[in-house]
Amino acid sequence: MLENIANRIEKAIKIIKRENKITDSNIDECIREIKLALLDADVNYKVVKDFIENVKSKALGEEVLRSISPTQQFTKIIHDELTKILGEKNDPINIGKTKTIIMMVGLQGSGKTTSAAKLAYKLKRENTANPILIGADTYRPAAQDQLQILANSIGIKYFGGDKNDSPIKIVTKGLQEAEKNEHNLVIIDTAGRLEIDDKMMTELEEIKKKVNPSEILFVSDSMAGQNIVEVVNSFNSRLNLTGVILSKFDSDARGGAAFSIKSITGLSIKFIGMGEKINELETFHPERIAGRILGMGDVVSLVEKVQREVDIEEAEKLEKKLRKAEFDLNDFLNQIKQMKKLGSMESILKMLPFGKNIQINPESDKKLKQTEAIILSMTLKERRNYRLINGSRKRRIAKGSGTTTRDVNNLLISFDQMYKAIKKVKRNPGAIKKLMKQMGGDNISNLPNLPF
Repeated sequence: MLENIANRIEKAIKIIKRENKITDSNIDECIREIKLALLDADVNYKVVKDFIENVKSKALGEEVLRSISPTQQFTKIIHDELTKILGEKNDPINIGKTKTIIMMVGLQGSGKTTSAAKLAYKLKRENTANPILIGADTYRPAAQDQLQILANSIGIKYFGGDKNDSPIKIVTKGLQEAEKNEHNLVIIDTAGRLEIDDKMMTELEEIKKKVNPSEILFVSDSMAGQNIVEVVNSFNSRLNLTGVILSKFDSDARGGAAFSIKSITGLSIKFIGMGEKINELETFHPERIAGRILGMGDVVSLVEKVQREVDIEEAEKLEKKLRKAEFDLNDFLNQIKQMKKLGSMESILKMLPFGKNIQINPESDKKLKQTEAIILSMTLKERRNYRLINGSRKRRIAKGSGTTTRDVNNLLISFDQMYKAIKKVKRNPGAIKKLMKQMGGDNISNLPNLPF
């Protein structure tokens, strides 16, 4: 979502870098480029004005002019000011020791129902909560069915009441169900509308009065731009919101909502949706987002993601097998599944410092899925001993995976190369240097054509 802003700010910083010092002339050119980038991203004009004034006053300060590296100083100023308008620091969700009740509110089509399920899944994993999802949206067709399907897919209790129950009655019964089964986290998916209306707001006020929620989170589509600020303020005036969730943050939206909400409404962005999968809801850290914009990456978030998604025991088992050169295609399949949990190669690279400058094959993720399909089409015996796979077996595997015998053959050749290389290293640790030299030094482009 922030790629355009990132590219424009990078271009602006290069102006300072090119002249190796900060002057009235180049700072004006630089500031103008950043201002246009933010306005083009549909950031509120007042927010842009304050941002530009703060950056310019600090950039022309005596401390910066005396610095050894003006470019680094200017980058830090940009980073600090971006962090400031995004919210300065993470505002954690209020998880109570006994019971936490969260109301999800917003306009129709904002991703509210999906975000409710994602939030329940995230808090269950990270806070060892025992959640229940209450479907109180009786207006949108299939809203309750959608929430129930999502809840079932992640093993979380769902309550939707009886067919003719009103939203307030569903919530009342849902709270009784939560009490009965000792659910310490209740997430209520309320009805949205295509636009704000008094009836909807009155209903939400009644639910709020009934449940006395710990959090009232407004869910906004990231593609809404700065116009969503007025909607947030309208909801806030009636409900006293406690925070915002931005869905579809991974889209090509311009970013106006993210940069405008905190400054104009005073509300913190608490979570961002980074994909369609149920585990793709991230805690919003302003300083980390600022780092991503400036090409510094977000290694902390990547490490946290690895810790959450990767099975450490499986990784340790594979390490032992690699040391003994005893791994097989079944182990390889498990690693592919682990990698897929982390997201696409592109999304992982964006979290590394200057990772966006690394060129990857756009077909990499497609190739990974193809490799998984091929291995899944093999028998357990074939996965344990790939040398059993002859011509007729290759044809059967290709047919079962929707690929060609050539694709199957390429995978087996690549796996064989990798297997032999690791066996050499096992026999002689110094062989890795020789192997790299034979492949053309340390140039990664000369490595075998591995399927990962």
